[in-house]
Parts: sequence; structure tokens; C-alpha cells
Amino acid sequence: MAAGYLDILRARHAARLLTGTLVGRLPNGTAHIAIVLFTRAEGGSYTLAGALAAAYGLATAVGQPLLGRAVDLHGQPRVQFPAAVVSALGMSLLAFTGLSSLPLAYLAVIVAGVATPPLEGGLRALWPSVLKGEGQVHRAYAMDAVAQEIMFTIGPLLVTVLVSLWSPAAALLVINAIGVLGALSVVLSEPSRTWRSAPREAHWFGALRSPGLLALLGTFFFVGLALGSITVAGVAYADDHGRESVYGWLMAALGLGALIGGLAYGARQWAGAPERRLRYIVGLLALGYLPLTLTPSVPVMTALAALAGVFLAPAIACSFIVVDRHAPRGTVTEAFSWLVTTFGVGAAVGTAVAGPAVELGSTAWSFAVAGAGGVAALVVLLSTGRVLAAPSRTPAVVAGSENDRNGAVEPGFSSGHKA
Repeated sequence: MAAGYLDILRARHAARLLTGTLVGRLPNGTAHIAIVLFTRAEGGSYTLAGALAAAYGLATAVGQPLLGRAVDLHGQPRVQFPAAVVSALGMSLLAFTGLSSLPLAYLAVIVAGVATPPLEGGLRALWPSVLKGEGQVHRAYAMDAVAQEIMFTIGPLLVTVLVSLWSPAAALLVINAIGVLGALSVVLSEPSRTWRSAPREAHWFGALRSPGLLALLGTFFFVGLALGSITVAGVAYADDHGRESVYGWLMAALGLGALIGGLAYGARQWAGAPERRLRYIVGLLALGYLPLTLTPSVPVMTALAALAGVFLAPAIACSFIVVDRHAPRGTVTEAFSWLVTTFGVGAAVGTAVAGPAVELGSTAWSFAVAGAGGVAALVVLLSTGRVLAAPSRTPAVVAGSENDRNGAVEPGFSSGHKA
């Protein structure tokens, strides 16, 4: 598996696209943490912190599919970089004006969220034009999921370091400036400049006309809810123990667990339909969230956070393949953007619910929101098994411009062809 990853990274443009996308997504990946820490530092309540983070998440949910569709129609450079600049300006407005005017603070996070560039979906659309063969493309999906966990491990630590060295406002400014540079690196690359989506059937609902995709989106709404609630619950846990650094360690442990899980998942071969396997993975993911409600000592809680993250990257990697199998022709960026969107909406709801849960109940109650989200995700998968078992069977599109649903398999899945 390590050799397979190296083969992908040796491909022309691959390392640049992966790195640029991860760096460009850093603002989005750390926004909830940065907003919560900034709000608390400004004297805002947990409820306000959760509400602002929720507003950002909901705004991202609105913007991602719209910008994803714009990318499919007009190409990446015309959409991705201008969006990254506008998003950074929104967060800069929050950093400079603070909470002196709540309507202005909400406006700032909404602008930043709506303009968040769909770099994640854009990268998955580019892989077929950069890599050779179906096997490499699907292995790149797994590598992408693992690389994201590196970002989610380093990102929280970077935010807390910036807060410690300067201030929460400085953290917002620096993180978003870095994100703009990442987006610029992507859109200046040859694959991004030359990529065009396959012709699409004119349809108002776009990618959402796929029942299987809708089932997957429902599942990841609740996975996002679980993670969003942990963002606020972790701050409350750190406050309970009187150390701000505890929060960064908990979030980093969650990302580290996902990193380990992703590497282990990609190291073996998998047989069978990815839709069925996703049910088992999400079930284990839900099981990992439940012990967090015990809120034990910091060392034990850090270990539990790492355990809770173990099945996150496998769930994401598996979901990429399921999206590929169910997304209608010509909607690849939009379909992946909808996955990001529903995840973001769930995270927004999770942060909004966890804040009052802390203030009306306890820190344990806010972690219970995460457990409930994981269980709900599993229920959605189990109740939509028949829909997910019937992926779209329209002809595959040309490699290099669009997704291939019919031949989609996971990295390591035995398909009769060598990766």
C-alpha cells in the first residue's frame, strides 16, 4: 500500500494538487475550532460560539453545491480562487470587528462560509486526469482521506499555537491567508486550468436526483452532527480541567485516530459492495463515540478521542466510492460538494445543539449528542439499504473528465485488475 501511495505522488501534478487542496481547505477544516475559541476569548457564551459556528457551517452548506455546480459548468480557476479570497475577507472582517456588533459578526461568518471554495470535490474530479487507471484513482481517494486526517490532526494544534503565541483573531487571519495560497496553487496548475466536466443532462435537481446519493447524504449529515458537537464539547471539557491546551490535544487525538484507521483500512484488500461495508464502518464509528460521555481524566479522555476517530477516515474513503457509483453523469464536483455540504450542515447543527447542552446540562450531555449522531447515521444506512444496493448504471464517462460509477471499487478491492 505504501508503494501504491508513492506511485500516486510521483505522478506529475499529484503531490502539488494534494498539498494545495489540503492547505486551501485549512480554513474550512479549522473554522469551527477557530470561531469557538475566538468567541470565547471575546467574552461570548458557549451558545453564541455554537451559533456562530453553526451559521458558518450552514452558509458553507449553501455555498458548496452552488459553487460545485459552477465549477462543473465554468471550470475551476474562475470559481475556486475568487471564492477563496472572498471567504478569507469574511473571516478577516470577523477578526477585526469582533463581537461588538452581532449582526456584523454573523454576516462575516456567513460570507466566509458561502464563499468557501469546493476544493475537496474539485480534487476528486481532477484525479482521473492526473493518474493512470481506475485502480490508481480509487487508491487516491483513500490517500486523500488519510491526508485529510493529517490536516485535521495538525490544524487544531496550529490554531491553538497561533492563539497561544498571538491571539484568536491572529489565528483567524493567518489560517485564512494560508488557505488563499493553497487555492492559488491548485488553480494555477495545468490539470485545474484544463479540466472540464463531462456533458450533463439538464436537470434542476442536478446530482440530487440520485436516490442512493440522497441516502448517503442523510448518513453523513449525522456523522457531521457528531463531529460538530465534539467541537463544542471539547472546549467545555478543557474549561472543566482549567487548561486551554487540552482542547487542542483532544482534537488532535481525534484526527490521529482517524489517520491510523485510514492507513490500516487502506493496507488490506476488501471484497464485496462498498455500500454494505459502509454500514459496518459507520456502526463501529457510532460505537466509538459513546464512551466519550464518561468524560474521564485527561489522559484517558485523549485515548478515547483517538479511539473515536479510528473509523472516520475509512468511512470517508468508502463514501467517496459510493458517491462515484451513484452520482449522475456530469455532476462529479457537485455530488462531492453535496457530501461536504450535508456534513457541514450536520456539524453546524451539532455545534448549535452542543452549546445549550453544556449550559443546560453538563459536558457529558454535549458528548452524548455525538453518540446520538453516530447511532442516527447507522439507522439511516440500515433503513436505506435497498436504495444504496442499486447504483446508477448509466454509461461511464471518459476517464480524465468525469467519474466512473460502473467500475468503481475501493483501493485494494479485488476487481481482476492490478492497481
